[in-house]
Amino acid sequence: MGIITSQQLTNFYTAYKEADVTFTKEVIRALGLNTKQVFLKCVGQQWPCVIYSCSMMGAKVIACLKDDFFKKVQTANNIVSLRFSFKLPDKADPIAFYASARIMGFNPYTKDNTSLNFLSLVFTQRPPDSLIEILGILLDTNANAKNRKEERIIITADSIRKLGLKSKEGVIFIDKVPRKGIIRDISFSGAKIIILGVGKFLADKDAILSLELEDHSRTMELKGKVYRYEPVEGRKELAVLIIIFNEETLPMEYKLKLNEYLSRSRISAPNQDQDE
Repeated sequence: MGIITSQQLTNFYTAYKEADVTFTKEVIRALGLNTKQVFLKCVGQQWPCVIYSCSMMGAKVIACLKDDFFKKVQTANNIVSLRFSFKLPDKADPIAFYASARIMGFNPYTKDNTSLNFLSLVFTQRPPDSLIEILGILLDTNANAKNRKEERIIITADSIRKLGLKSKEGVIFIDKVPRKGIIRDISFSGAKIIILGVGKFLADKDAILSLELEDHSRTMELKGKVYRYEPVEGRKELAVLIIIFNEETLPMEYKLKLNEYLSRSRISAPNQDQDE
């Protein structure tokens, strides 16, 4: 994450304060949520919980609760603190913070286990800036994935570094057969990749573009289809494949990386123009 100004935080809060984020496994991984360090706290005691969804106005959590919790909550007039913990890629240590909230309702999560409860929480005040930043960036990314989906990023040494990719090389699986290629550009909606082969035999086939990240620990798999191909002038053995991604399966991590790059470019552009 880059540096977020107070004005950007205000903009995030104004635009997205009521938008719920469901904490799926993919969202948890993309945001770096420390699931083992999330707690409900009340009158000096804390209970582990699972965040089901969260907005800037409140949260829904799942927790195994017994009589001692309900006694504490009754004493505190239904006021609790929800502890968040995140491991952010640009920070050496995890960050943790509390959001004060009022419990608005309890519901058994399953009929078989009445101690497992689904709790609805409403924050008693504007949440910490860290939560606004984390949720705001995610929600802004989803908005830009639609509004700026055709905006292409040319793959250069500079953009590779800023995107956190290992190199401009990628592997594309077409009908499950891997082919090495050189990535020309990428966007929220698709990519262009130069491969060795006859393009006309690859058009309209299912494809998965695999991008290796800079830390070598994992890859991002972008599912889609070969929409069409373009010849490479003077190189009959090469073809440029135009890939259209399946938006529903596009990894959140990929969208976050593109959004951060485009946001930085938008901020730096006026400065570049001024220098020129």
